Amino acid sequence: MARFLTVFYSDHFLNHDTGAGHPECPDRLKACVSALKNSDYLDKLVWKSPRNATEQELNWIHSVQHIENIKQVCETGGGYLDSDTPVCSKSYDIALKSAGAWLDGLEVVLDKNSALILSRPPGHHAERNRAMGFCLFSNAALAAVAALKHDEINKVCIFDWDVHHGNGTQNIIYNNPDIYYVSTHQFPFYPGTGSQIESGEYNNVLNIPLPAGVGSDLYREKFDEVVIPFIQKSTPDLIIISAGFDAHRRDPLASINLETKDFEYMTRKLQKIHPYLLVGLEGGYNLQALGECCEVIAKVLIDDVRAKTAKRA
Repeated sequence: MARFLTVFYSDHFLNHDTGAGHPECPDRLKACVSALKNSDYLDKLVWKSPRNATEQELNWIHSVQHIENIKQVCETGGGYLDSDTPVCSKSYDIALKSAGAWLDGLEVVLDKNSALILSRPPGHHAERNRAMGFCLFSNAALAAVAALKHDEINKVCIFDWDVHHGNGTQNIIYNNPDIYYVSTHQFPFYPGTGSQIESGEYNNVLNIPLPAGVGSDLYREKFDEVVIPFIQKSTPDLIIISAGFDAHRRDPLASINLETKDFEYMTRKLQKIHPYLLVGLEGGYNLQALGECCEVIAKVLIDDVRAKTAKRA
């Protein structure tokens, strides 16, 4: 099994109905799945349907009031949690499954393999007491907190390359000395957070705000000279990637101009710090870019595993 990449996905994620014209739509996941199933390494992918996270697990990072509010809105037929975040009657259960996918992915990584999470709704804008920005529950933060409950994990680092700052992840881990968070994001931009002065209670947060129009050269410079040293200094036992692909130059909602190969580059560099990565989908709203990026990242994870397997043999 060491030569395979586990992908967590369920058709149930397609039933989170955000309404006509909403950018966070089921076609996003369809594009990712289609790209992987038409790749030349399909036989190296293990597809698994995730479990639902429990309310007790969600309560590790979210208040009871937050969880109950989302449940009640969905039970009464749905509505808007904020102006950008619609839910339908099925969205609560689907969000539980999305969170559960990240927890299942964690178990795979603890077993010394990488995992790719293709789920929705995304999570990095969801704060402890607030759903916003298409996000209901903070999936990456939940996986990080869950990881620390295992004896072999003492420190976790979350790298968020989504073009929007992950205010929710930051909000939840801000005063946790064992979870480090680093974000590269367009600034000023939604959600308005992510300035350099936001550094965490234990200097465990690093924000790298970037102006609109930034391309590959400056982005890679910041990644190599700022992101990588911060992650190395944190000496993580686990690296989680909040993998939004809306910093791609084709994305319609933002103005950072990365290429598909830039996401491949970052994944390879992160594997040199830790060979087994937990990679989960956040944003990204151009379907072609989404498919391409998922495909190259999966290939990186598979190729790296093949190399390690050959060396052990």
